[in-house]
Amino acid sequence: MSLQRNIPMVALRGMTVLPEMVVHFDVSREVSIEAIQAAMEEEGQKIFLATQKDIDIEEPDFDSVYPIGTVASIKQIIKLPKNYLRVLVSGEKRAQLDGLEYNKPYLRANITELEDINRIEETFGESENNLNVNAMCRGLKEIYIEYIKRHPKYPKDMLRQINDCSELPKLIDTISANVPLDYKDLQEILGETDVLNRYDLLTFKIINEMQIMDIKEEIQAKVKERVDKHQRDYILREQLKQIREELGEENTISDAEEFMEKTNELTASDEVKEKLQKEIGRFKSSMNSPAESGVIRTYIETMLEMPWDKVAEDSEDIAFAKEILDKEHYGLEKVKERVLEFLAVRALTKKGDSPILCLVGPPGTGKTSIAKSLAKALQKPYVRISLGGVRDEAEIRGHRKTYVGAMPGRIANGLKSAGVKNPLMLLDEIDKVSNDYKGDTFSALLEVLDSEQNVKFRDHYLEVPIDLSEVLFVTTANSLQTIPRPLLDRMEVIEISSYTENEKLHIAMEHLIPKQLEKNGIKPEQLSISKGAVWKMARNYTKEAGVRQLERKIGDICRKAAREILESGLSEKKKIRVTETNLHKYLGKEKYSYEMANLTDEVGIVRGLAWTSVGGDTLQIEVNVMPGKGEVILTGQLGDVMKESARTGISYIRSVGQLYHIEDDFFAKHDIHIHIPEGAVPKDGPSAGITMATAMLSAVTEHKVRADVAMTGEITLRGRVLPIGGLKEKLLAAKDAGMKTVLIPEKNVRDVEELSSEITKGLEIIPVSKMEEVLKVAFVS
Repeated sequence: MSLQRNIPMVALRGMTVLPEMVVHFDVSREVSIEAIQAAMEEEGQKIFLATQKDIDIEEPDFDSVYPIGTVASIKQIIKLPKNYLRVLVSGEKRAQLDGLEYNKPYLRANITELEDINRIEETFGESENNLNVNAMCRGLKEIYIEYIKRHPKYPKDMLRQINDCSELPKLIDTISANVPLDYKDLQEILGETDVLNRYDLLTFKIINEMQIMDIKEEIQAKVKERVDKHQRDYILREQLKQIREELGEENTISDAEEFMEKTNELTASDEVKEKLQKEIGRFKSSMNSPAESGVIRTYIETMLEMPWDKVAEDSEDIAFAKEILDKEHYGLEKVKERVLEFLAVRALTKKGDSPILCLVGPPGTGKTSIAKSLAKALQKPYVRISLGGVRDEAEIRGHRKTYVGAMPGRIANGLKSAGVKNPLMLLDEIDKVSNDYKGDTFSALLEVLDSEQNVKFRDHYLEVPIDLSEVLFVTTANSLQTIPRPLLDRMEVIEISSYTENEKLHIAMEHLIPKQLEKNGIKPEQLSISKGAVWKMARNYTKEAGVRQLERKIGDICRKAAREILESGLSEKKKIRVTETNLHKYLGKEKYSYEMANLTDEVGIVRGLAWTSVGGDTLQIEVNVMPGKGEVILTGQLGDVMKESARTGISYIRSVGQLYHIEDDFFAKHDIHIHIPEGAVPKDGPSAGITMATAMLSAVTEHKVRADVAMTGEITLRGRVLPIGGLKEKLLAAKDAGMKTVLIPEKNVRDVEELSSEITKGLEIIPVSKMEEVLKVAFVS
């Protein structure tokens, strides 16, 4: 008895689903997606699948689909991008389409399920029924086995499933579902409800397919017999080889073949290989032009040496990285912390953008050497590119290969020398880059150091994109002033400040002295340098933020000790000891002395704090008041900003003159002379504002200023104290000069909290926000 049903329908384009077929297909039309979703909400999750007669029809109706289709169960739905659905269905029953109940928002079909017409008993008689069915099943199986022998990729479990099947209707449907026939042939099989007719139809189509394959193989065999391509190629190559030898062009052909072999072995994208193959073709045809041939040869060799998709395995051993960084560098905590964070993220996610770090600090603080240690800690190849004085954009992007002597840019060359696409690349002295008429080098670096753009960095010479996204870039600079803002914005800036004397002591004892002993061929048991000697060298023989000069002084001691060992014939048992007392014997007289705090409180003399490129320093500001016409004299090679600070301080003092009993006509009848010693040294900046104001008020009111107080801060017209920079170096200078109390702007308190106790120990640091607070502490009560 036929079953009538009303279920959602999908019109298929270019495919037919049969009973016993498990298949997936993608749907994108809105009506099809709605039909799938409606079927999922109904009991049994049934869908009627009918094939379109014309695949180009976008809105199918009753007349545009074949009348016989398949009722299928939906097994799985996967959502794909762009609003596509991938549907897995299992075909179950043939059904006839009686009509469409409606076609919006989806097709809903009235169908009648069709039962197979089984005429076997009627045709062969009841007694012979089983024998004939077995014979038909066996015959169909043998035909199918013969067919799949010609398709070795067919799964073996499919053959097992066919052999186990003994019901003729099910066997016909199962084989139909697994033979790659055209959808129109499958529709013809689907539309046949008579089992015997369906058997004949399927058998005919499989045998027909095998005959086509036989004819195809026969044609191929005849073609192969007529022209044996390999033999023909061999003969032609031998003849060509003889001709080349006569012309003296044998090397070019062998080189081209070698280039082609290397291209095929290259781990690179299709775009790179296509470019290489094209250039090798040009190389073959350029044999009559040695100049052009040489240019193309150089280009091909460069391309083959590039590490296109060759990657160094990333290390995820955080403990090893930390051990290396701590072993080779003392301090530099922020740099170490950032690299270990990057390693941790990479270990957890197995990916992550490589950071672009910019290490900024004074010379000699270890910026370049820490980059080398980072590469060692991360187990990456290390490439250093010095950008100091580079002024041509082509140094970064390369020259176009049409120019004579063209070559890739420094970035591409760095990758080539590293041999992998993910090295650590140090761009040294990025602040020393300059520009001229040949282009803006900083602008060329924008693409290199932008993680969003450097995935397809294009070198003018190579002419194909290079992926720089996996390169760990580290840049170094002494100052950020010359780096353009857009480039600075792309980098993660880490400031490396001056070393304290204690840090210099540790670095010298743990790193510099062993390095110089080894360099000068001296054993540790032959020479010892005491901590006191190192301390004195750092204070009185060098004046720097880093440790370069200190290393040179240690080298001087080692060289003199080496000479002494050889000339005196000292045995290994006798040791040369360099101490604080005999240091002058090796290094001569002291070169630097700190201007210590004054012993007595004086009028008009105040100690200020300054930041220099070699660390902090103290400035003794002196003010004299003398009869005159109200002039302000500024000496000591002061910059414009510093002069403006002095005038701001005078304006403030005049505004509060009544509070300090200053006569109204005092400034009209007196000249004020402000002088900062060491007149040969240029001085500038606003941070001496409160120092100059205090010194001037002291001189005008004849109040003494405490000799053990140092101060720094910018002053406003209303007497407010504004924040300053370089606080660490300034506090170090105050401590070295023997100051007891330091006045700093209140807004710089957060900077003090980040400093180590080594710097702040022994100093009374008082935050101030107004000049009244400064004067209250500074003036002797």
